Amino acid sequence: MQFLTSLMLAAFVGYAGSWYLGFIEGNFALLLLLATVITGIYWLAERFVFLPQRQRAVDRLEAETAQRSAGLAKMGIEKVDTNLQESREKLLMQPWWLDWTAGLFPVIVVVFILRSFLFEPFKIPSGSMIPTLHIGDLILVNKFHYGIRLPVANTKLTEGAAVQRGDVMVFRYPPKPSVDYIKRVVGVPGDEVAYLNKRLSINGKPVSTQALPDFFDESTMRYFKHSSETLGVRPHQTIQDDERPAFIPGADTFAGRENCNYTVEGVTCKVPAGHYFMMGDNRDNSLDSRYWGFVPDANIVGKAFFVWMNFGNIKRIGAFD
Repeated sequence: MQFLTSLMLAAFVGYAGSWYLGFIEGNFALLLLLATVITGIYWLAERFVFLPQRQRAVDRLEAETAQRSAGLAKMGIEKVDTNLQESREKLLMQPWWLDWTAGLFPVIVVVFILRSFLFEPFKIPSGSMIPTLHIGDLILVNKFHYGIRLPVANTKLTEGAAVQRGDVMVFRYPPKPSVDYIKRVVGVPGDEVAYLNKRLSINGKPVSTQALPDFFDESTMRYFKHSSETLGVRPHQTIQDDERPAFIPGADTFAGRENCNYTVEGVTCKVPAGHYFMMGDNRDNSLDSRYWGFVPDANIVGKAFFVWMNFGNIKRIGAFD
């Protein structure tokens, strides 16, 4: 078992190291699931096999010690130089290969349940959601809001709430599902989304906006056109770069592209069933559905709702829309 456990731990370390160094594309959900299953097997084996074996060894030691003490007592020897307590502790002690497997199971299973079914943390890596989310924001994502899903397979178990326009959603990037993206839901199934001359319309109706004072982006040290926009129940803020053109350069070929019409003014798309049209709040600095297409329902991870830390600016902590 020691050799087998050594190989298994080496495989986990090798996988994590290769992922960190960029040699392979890692899948943390799969890694966590495997770690939960494997450590769970060791935990069961420890509880029902290995620990009883060690306890039986202690029982034998105590019986042998008692028998030896009784024999010595008959010969008039009452004091025996034996540290029974120390021997018991050594026999009951978990070997290292169980300590690193069965011993970690309670922690791993709690992390697995929290991350897979309740809340998952993410770090904002880019400025595509400025001014709502800033680079370095550490956010929480509600994993059950849109329905509970099986980890790895992402199969939906419960329906949950319907995706609404204006939701900030984390999803698996359609061109590369191993990567998680975060954008705002602009169009739901059946919507016709138009972003022409940097004005957003849904089903032929312009989205309500209100001009705000220019926004200063500390990451680029520039001022941008700043607006309040209402897609759902609550308004959110967006910024635009007047120096960028309205047309969408370099749009990819994607499933459902025939539903989109690209012109020099921008793009108009009809959202297919079971898909969503996503855009960043930093409208001229966001790689979103305008470039790579629609997000299928199967790619949904959860609804982002709270900044729990930003080490560069703790004032960022709090809920957001």
